[in-house]
Amino acid sequence: MKILDGKLVREQSLPILIERIKNLSFVPCLAIIQVGNRPDSDAFIRAKKSFATKLGIKNIHIQLDEKIEQDKVLEVINKYNGDSEVIGIIVQLPLPIHLNSEIIIDAISPSKDVDGLTPLNIKRLVDGHDEAIIPATARGIRQLLKFYNIDLFGKKVTVVGRSTLVGKPIALMCLNENATVTVCHSKTQNLEEETKKADVLIVAIGKPNFIDRNHIRKGQIVIDVGISRQLDNSLTGDVNYEEIKDMVDMITPVPGGVGQMTVLAVFENLVDLCYYRNNSN
Repeated sequence: MKILDGKLVREQSLPILIERIKNLSFVPCLAIIQVGNRPDSDAFIRAKKSFATKLGIKNIHIQLDEKIEQDKVLEVINKYNGDSEVIGIIVQLPLPIHLNSEIIIDAISPSKDVDGLTPLNIKRLVDGHDEAIIPATARGIRQLLKFYNIDLFGKKVTVVGRSTLVGKPIALMCLNENATVTVCHSKTQNLEEETKKADVLIVAIGKPNFIDRNHIRKGQIVIDVGISRQLDNSLTGDVNYEEIKDMVDMITPVPGGVGQMTVLAVFENLVDLCYYRNNSN
């Protein structure tokens, strides 16, 4: 069994990203818009801000009140859409339930959409466009697989989870890599049979330790996107790592796997946006 080490891949990818940033004629700036203060969102934002500092990238963290009206959030987004110094905008998800996430994400200028979730960028992803901004988790997984020479061409890939932020973009990315893709979710019948068919199983459902040995056959590659904090303060994924590790060929750890790659991919998307802007000028 081989560990797919996201931390290793991220560290080895850093010099390339830093060199791309040095070749720019300006210092990129990322605006991170947060509504409320969920502990998980706080942790993700700290990771992004820390990584931005490591890369020499400016960041602006805009923290809004949890009860803010939707129009006020849209005003903030429009402000940074019009700020020429801000290259990328992230709205930290999930948002409070009184806010319409779709309307808020759609308000981000596609040319500043670091998360790749605006309609234009999703269409580019669906079309396999070269300049598609791939949502960070999907991009991070693609890079992790390529580092370990795992070619999805012709492979059977099963994605468990169909969220707009993670599951669906991962499935589209795999299709663009010429995999045969099955997407499973809470209404899927005979889930254990479906997951066993996969050459590569990607799990993103947010249910700790949900995937166990009953879902696995020997020789699979398992990518665990989930991360949850347990009562003892430890972190675990959607896959029961200890139960299946001796059955699979390759597996990502939690922590230290996909999460590391997701943060890297955010900034690779940001730098891509810098180059796209330069080329359009």
